[in-house]
Amino acid sequence: MLAPETTSLTPSSDAMPASELQADPRWQLVERVLRTGPFQKSAHLHTLLTYLAKHTIQEKTAPLTERQIGVAVFGKPSDYSPAEDSAVRVHVRHLRLRLHEFFACEGRNERIHLEIPKGSYVLEFLPAAEPQLQPSPVATQENSRPDKAKARITMRDALLWLAIGAAAVCGLSWYRATRNVASQAQGQVPWPLTAVIKPGEQTHVVVSDGSLMLRFLSPKEISLAEYLKPNYQQSLIPTNLSPNVSHLVNYIANSRLTSLADIEAASTVTQLAGPEAGQLVISSARDLNQNELDQGNFVFVGSPISNPWVSLFTDQLNFQVEEKGVGGKMFFVNRKPLPGEQKTYSGLAHTGYTGEDYATISLLPSSSGEGNVLILQGLRDVGTEALDELLSDATKRAKLRQAIGFHSGSMHSPYFEALIRARALAGAPVSIKIIATRRIQH
Repeated sequence: MLAPETTSLTPSSDAMPASELQADPRWQLVERVLRTGPFQKSAHLHTLLTYLAKHTIQEKTAPLTERQIGVAVFGKPSDYSPAEDSAVRVHVRHLRLRLHEFFACEGRNERIHLEIPKGSYVLEFLPAAEPQLQPSPVATQENSRPDKAKARITMRDALLWLAIGAAAVCGLSWYRATRNVASQAQGQVPWPLTAVIKPGEQTHVVVSDGSLMLRFLSPKEISLAEYLKPNYQQSLIPTNLSPNVSHLVNYIANSRLTSLADIEAASTVTQLAGPEAGQLVISSARDLNQNELDQGNFVFVGSPISNPWVSLFTDQLNFQVEEKGVGGKMFFVNRKPLPGEQKTYSGLAHTGYTGEDYATISLLPSSSGEGNVLILQGLRDVGTEALDELLSDATKRAKLRQAIGFHSGSMHSPYFEALIRARALAGAPVSIKIIATRRIQH
């Protein structure tokens, strides 16, 4: 476990006495958040939240800038360029996700909730709108059962419980992210979203299906044909599960769950849609109807492993996701390597690790030819988060446009795919780079 770094704000005349800070309910909430696992394991997240919280609670009069945070929290030189170094933006986004996770689960009964509005570094402490005081049905059932009647938990069951817990968080956050699709952006839709978000045309934003984690139980790979069968999940569930685990497995099978990274990507697409946000339909891969593919435009988030609909387009792609056995190592296969390129690009072993991860962004014609499809594939959540950063950053979008040779004077965007490398620190991308591109002929 990493030892959280200590940090202090530059002393000023308006600094709050330590005793007064400790007595502030907002600071007490921050301390409870800091004691949780994600903040104990990541020194940067711990220090960042501490720094932002003190600045907000002590009501510092000086504006809080990205460069100031970079210097104070990440040890950047005073003259570093935030435009070239996105560490602050990446970690703030990662912190925002961790706060959503905390208040969706263990902090759901807190009377005060903590948020970081997009585009700001000042924290917001808000009264909880709907405190959840009732225990969950699962907890009630578990607590009411005598110890002697509890089923013995195997290692597989224990791992499954962990997976279910993570999926439940994603499900709650998915609801929170999609219940309000009003965009905050007021400008024009930026490229490459202009190819899939057009006035008067409907766009489906389809995120991955968390219930596909059930394939780890078999283990079994799921094709699109199998995925489209009614109650396909039942073929993945063993019959010898203990009653308590069986109850939870069925919960996963019948819930709409996805990853936090997918939620963030869908949220960014919605914001960038601006006045066209009302044309977006955000859904799980589970809810998409095959007949809907014949009309409109689509944004698919996920690879064929987590979003089987993407398999309809993989034959047109040079960079294809493969998995070494169910739940095994994931990598991109470069079908036709160009000079200087690798045959394969392997990502992180697991989400949350430090190292390199890869992702692709691809624009293709839809199956019917009546619309376009934008596909965002990350090997792990880090890759998906890197694509989210690319879409939301005008400078990075310009670099992508330049890499594929699309000139601003052109009438129509070319179809393309681009391979992205993300360098990750404790599960958060700290830098991204476009390392290979292809034009797709149509």
